[in-house]
Amino acid sequence: MSLLSFLFLLLIAAVAGSLGQALAGYSMGGCLISAVVGFIGAYLGSWLAGQLGLPEPFSIMIDGKAFPVLWAIIGSALFAAVIGLLTSRRGVI
Repeated sequence: MSLLSFLFLLLIAAVAGSLGQALAGYSMGGCLISAVVGFIGAYLGSWLAGQLGLPEPFSIMIDGKAFPVLWAIIGSALFAAVIGLLTSRRGVI
């Protein structure tokens, strides 16, 4: 994988992670964290789609490998929502 392909993949993962966090309503950090959330979301979303037998409707080919953009956004939203629920501060009454 070339450096340009890796940077493009990192950019797509960061955008997918940012969109997923925005949908979940919980932001974990900056651009690098969004890229990590995007990669985790792509893995989680692809796994979930495989378990449910759903197709990959929108994926981008980078160096001959497909990056599932739609499942990355959905997986990122699920991941951010779970993290947000686990780390939310609950006030004591």
